[in-house]
Amino acid sequence: MYAVVGCTDCGTYWLLSDPDAQDSATCPRCGATHEARKLRRFFESDDRSEAAQARARLLAEKRGEREAFDRAGTVEQLEREAEEAGIDDREYLEGSGIDADEVSAAGDTGGGRSKPRDEIVRDALRDGPVDEDDVVDYATDRGVPASAARDLLNRLTRRGEATETGGEYRLL
Repeated sequence: MYAVVGCTDCGTYWLLSDPDAQDSATCPRCGATHEARKLRRFFESDDRSEAAQARARLLAEKRGEREAFDRAGTVEQLEREAEEAGIDDREYLEGSGIDADEVSAAGDTGGGRSKPRDEIVRDALRDGPVDEDDVVDYATDRGVPASAARDLLNRLTRRGEATETGGEYRLL
């Protein structure tokens, strides 16, 4: 189960998984710790994407952007469109004049596939507030192109999986 909850200190909304199983929850924005059972639940669902959509709607309403939100479509649709609009790794490498087969062979350590790009960006956000340059530096050090790292950071923020406040990003 997922619940969209709100912080009584700073007013941010975030997704809380298994709220009934947790004693406390920490706001990803201000760091305040709350008793999970006392947090106001604005929406509950067994489906994470439904909860993320509800959180996005609440954020849009809070900012007076409900009309724009309604035009934008669902979080799931936007994710699908973003994935379809992008190019795959092979296409990117070949377009940059790099032999994708050589890159693949050089990166093959016998341990299976490398970590997906979105997981690398999430890892950059795990240690708390970081700015965009920190995320991009972390990701590029691990083979993610800077433009892809920025795009993934924006996607995570739009989907409600990360938050940005004053130029600093946090994973939710």
